[in-house]
Amino acid sequence: MKFIKRNIFNALFIIILLVIVFVPDAKAFLIKGLMEIGFYSPKVETPKETATSLNGIQFKDINGNLIDLGDLKGKIIFLNFWATWCPPCRAEMPSISKLYAQFKDDKNIVFIFADADGMLPKSTRFMKDRKYDMPVYKVESNIPEQIFAGALPTTVIFDKQGRLSFKHEGVANYADKKIVGFLNKLKNTK
Repeated sequence: MKFIKRNIFNALFIIILLVIVFVPDAKAFLIKGLMEIGFYSPKVETPKETATSLNGIQFKDINGNLIDLGDLKGKIIFLNFWATWCPPCRAEMPSISKLYAQFKDDKNIVFIFADADGMLPKSTRFMKDRKYDMPVYKVESNIPEQIFAGALPTTVIFDKQGRLSFKHEGVANYADKKIVGFLNKLKNTK
């Protein structure tokens, strides 16, 4: 009898492990749980490298509207690179959605959620299905490696002068009060 119970427990453990490995929403759920208990807290420190110019770095939304980062001087830019298939991206979306909801009416902060795959219909549907009200864009130009080197998710924040003020590769809890305080500090800095 003990042998059968142990086998059932082992089989269940293996099934749960396989679900976490192969089902993106299951992995995202696990990562999100770890975020909520304090793991994946972003370090708010200025990166060592800085971008030279934001002019010509462009993104396009589902309606064909272009946004050039160089035209956003005087505004704080929150730029997140993500993909619908990426479990860490899915895990951090609720926290980013909370941050966006807090600052979406602030004219000093611009949020850009760049679908790294460039599949706007799919990413827009993803946002709508999950009831996220965040603007989705696709990359329309070359992105310097100091901004995005291909790791998903990647989040960068530029200050009002267009200087790279924050960069984080990997999952993070962006509803964290350190990020909120950091954005408010950037807003109050000239």
